[in-house]
Amino acid sequence: MPPDSSSNSPSVAVALRYADGDLAPMVIAKGRGPLADEIIRRARAAGLFVHESRELVSLLMQVDLDARIPPALYLAVAELLAWVHRIDRDATGAARTEA
Repeated sequence: MPPDSSSNSPSVAVALRYADGDLAPMVIAKGRGPLADEIIRRARAAGLFVHESRELVSLLMQVDLDARIPPALYLAVAELLAWVHRIDRDATGAARTEA
């Protein structure tokens, strides 16, 4: 999550990995300040979606690195992943129609 322009708080970022067949998404990177900025930069450079949600990031920061998210966060993360999937699907469909 990029820094909030209305405050001097440092950036905070959490990266998740989820693939078909995984039991639950896993926290694969997290950090604050320069480390968070680097996580965000690398995600964008790789063409990955970067979502800004201070509340969700705060909860995910409590999950250990390389640990699966807890069941209490399944719904929030599932809704986010479904939204990202729809965006990807719509973008892929638009690209095919233009070709």
